[in-house]
Amino acid sequence: MQPWQWALFLALVAGLLVADLLVVHRDARPISFREAAVESAVWIGLGLSFALVVLWWQGGQAAGEYVTGYLIEESLSIDNVFVWAVILSWFAVPAAYQFRTLFWGIFGALVLRAAFIFAGVALINRFDVMLLIFGFVLIYSAWKIAFGADESVDPDRSLALRAVRRVVPSTTSYDGHKLFTRENARRVATPLFAVLIMIETTDLVFAVDSIPAILAVAREQFIVFSSNAFAILGLRSLYFCVNGMQDRFRYLNVGLGVVLAFVGVKMLGGFFFEEWFRAHVPTWSSLAVITAVLAVTVALSLRADRRDEQARAAGHPHADPVDGRT
Repeated sequence: MQPWQWALFLALVAGLLVADLLVVHRDARPISFREAAVESAVWIGLGLSFALVVLWWQGGQAAGEYVTGYLIEESLSIDNVFVWAVILSWFAVPAAYQFRTLFWGIFGALVLRAAFIFAGVALINRFDVMLLIFGFVLIYSAWKIAFGADESVDPDRSLALRAVRRVVPSTTSYDGHKLFTRENARRVATPLFAVLIMIETTDLVFAVDSIPAILAVAREQFIVFSSNAFAILGLRSLYFCVNGMQDRFRYLNVGLGVVLAFVGVKMLGGFFFEEWFRAHVPTWSSLAVITAVLAVTVALSLRADRRDEQARAAGHPHADPVDGRT
């Protein structure tokens, strides 16, 4: 990629962030489901439309890699959104201040993801064995997401948050959407600062899964970062759409586990096939598999949810919350 293309993309991202903060959401207020749904559709439309720019700049292969990377990041980020819900609920963040807090969380995530991506690409380009390491990490993550125990988020046990609180004076009182305020003639951090720390640390954990997953389908830094960035930009609106809907996506973790397992095996296969047999798995096949897995996961989840509702309406209130059996 040419420097001017990087500059245009970064200017576009910065412009979208500024417009979202200072124009669309200039005032601190609760976000309705309808508003969040419209904004989510706009963000997803922008993210997918950018594939046309990639097609123009780098061709069809790169555009396919971009769309595949975007779908991987967008799907894996849903789990991240559910964790945000736990964090915001734990700190009892007022609805009017949640969007602004998530904005700064997204901004920090973009910076941290950029560092992860450039480091990951550099490691893979320098050490071929990193393909094996990332591949096994993804397969382990796939098993943990699909079948592992559900790990609750407890800010009191967060080492990062406890370390920050030892250094930064804090208060338990909110002062609008400010991260810092003055109390007893000294500057202290509000609970929103603690929320921001939790959001950033949990995003680092999720990045360990999502970044290697995208590197399994694309190695060019611009493709990886741009697909990641557009997926992350729309997460704030997506949060207000899916918050509280975890039960409706009961098979989501299984689907995400399958996606991670697939890209992990693809990364391992890429190491052996490309290094030994000079064979290459086409991007369109990865895109087709990931799209199919996500579509089936959503369809099965909605079908099970509808079956539970029918069972309750028929007088069987104890429908099984996992598979819909009574």
